[in-house]
Amino acid sequence: MATPVLDKADAAGQPEPGFADSPYITVTFRVRRFNPEVSAESVWEDFQLEIDPKERVLDALHKIKWDLDGTLTFRRSCAHGICGSDAMRINGKNRLACKTLIKDINPEKPITVEAIKGLTVLKDLVVDMEPFFQAYRDVMPFLITKDTNEPTRERLQSAEDRARFDDTTKCILCAACTSSCPVFWNDGQYFGPAAIVNAHRFIFDSRDEAGEQRLEILNDKDGVWRCRTTFNCTDACPRGIEVTKAIAEVKRALITRRF
Repeated sequence: MATPVLDKADAAGQPEPGFADSPYITVTFRVRRFNPEVSAESVWEDFQLEIDPKERVLDALHKIKWDLDGTLTFRRSCAHGICGSDAMRINGKNRLACKTLIKDINPEKPITVEAIKGLTVLKDLVVDMEPFFQAYRDVMPFLITKDTNEPTRERLQSAEDRARFDDTTKCILCAACTSSCPVFWNDGQYFGPAAIVNAHRFIFDSRDEAGEQRLEILNDKDGVWRCRTTFNCTDACPRGIEVTKAIAEVKRALITRRF
């Protein structure tokens, strides 16, 4: 008995339904390349891909690196919008490459991909994150209590107290907000939105006892008062955090000393 074979064309020579309609489209990715070992200047390089528009920009970068140019350099880890390591400027806007679908950013035109602004580019899409993380460390992003002894029971708080800082617990330290801030672009000494958001998370935690200390840190000339309320940070946050609102609440706490 012969094994049945599915032909791609019927007797009239017409393709069977489904074979003619490919989900793939041709997309041009314009990537800003920088290699300090080659040149002190960055250059734009175009790559053409056949790709499903329902795939993500991160998938496209993988295809470029694996199939076209293995020297392309970028960061990524979980690929599910949790680690925050693949933040980059896509069509001029800070986004996570793993959460950005190609179909949502007009694939009929070249899609531009470049490193986030305000931090030194090390190579291609990779920036030096140390200044960003130093600001994060400076605001003491951990629970501080006056009791130095190990607690004998859980530190309880009400649902209302927990809700007070719920929004700012969502930060994944991707730097999308900080690197979208024009103040940070012009003055790398500014703490930046992400550091203030993480300070907010503990300032308004009823179990913490170092709120005053954090407020004094942010009362510095490079602290919270440098914010110009442009809302770039809120627009850029891939987690939907109301960053500008959190910064305003920290400013209010500095004035009123109520938190």
